[in-house]
Amino acid sequence: MSGKIELMAVAKPGDIEKKSFEIIDSEVPEPRKFAGIEWQIVRRMVHTTADFELIDLVRFHPEAVASGLDALRSGCTVATDTEMARCGIPMRRMNPLGCEVRCLMNDPEVISSAKRNSTTRAHAAMDLAAHSMRPEIHVIGNAPTALIRLVELVGEGIMEPPALVVGMPVGFVNAAESKKLLMNSGGLPYITIEGRKGGSALAACVINALAEVVLAERKLSGEI
Repeated sequence: MSGKIELMAVAKPGDIEKKSFEIIDSEVPEPRKFAGIEWQIVRRMVHTTADFELIDLVRFHPEAVASGLDALRSGCTVATDTEMARCGIPMRRMNPLGCEVRCLMNDPEVISSAKRNSTTRAHAAMDLAAHSMRPEIHVIGNAPTALIRLVELVGEGIMEPPALVVGMPVGFVNAAESKKLLMNSGGLPYITIEGRKGGSALAACVINALAEVVLAERKLSGEI
C-alpha cells in the first residue's frame, strides 16, 4: 500500500518550533485552562512530549511563576537531579541571564556519602546542595528521593525554601507520592505534574520557558 505523504514546508530550524507552537495553540483553542506565562510553560511541555494529557495534570503553586522569574532575573543557580536535565537547559539561555546550571550527582563527595549512608546519590546530592550550593531553583525530573529529601530539608529548617521547585520525577516507585508531598508542603513554590508522568526533558523545558520570558524582557529593553 502506497500513497503520497504531505510534508510541512519549514525553511529554518527555528521555524519548526514556531510551527509546533502554532499547531498546539490551534489544537487547544481558547478559552484554555491556563493563560499568559503559565500557558507558555504548559505549551512548551506539550511541545517537548507531544502529550496533550499534560494540560490536565500540570499544577502551579500561585507564587511559582513570579518567584521563578525573579530568581532568573537575579542571575540564580539552578540545580538539577540529572546530567540530562542539566544539558537540557542550554547555556545560550542561561549565560545572558548570569545564571548557572549544576548537577551534583557525579560529585565525589556525593558518591562517597551515598555509599557510606546507604542512600541514593540523589538524596546525598540534595544534602550537599543544601549545605554548600544553596540553589535558588531545583529541577527534579528523575529521582523521587531527591524531591522527598528537599521537602524534608525545608521542613526541618535545614534548607531555606528555594524560589522554585520544578518537581517532575517520573516512574512507578514514589514518583506520584513525592509530587503530592511537594504540593502539600505549604511553603514551596512549585510547578509539578500529578501522577507518574515526568522526566528530565520535561522538567528542563519548564526552565527554558521561564528563561525565554526573561530573555524577551531583556531584548525589549535593549539589555541584550
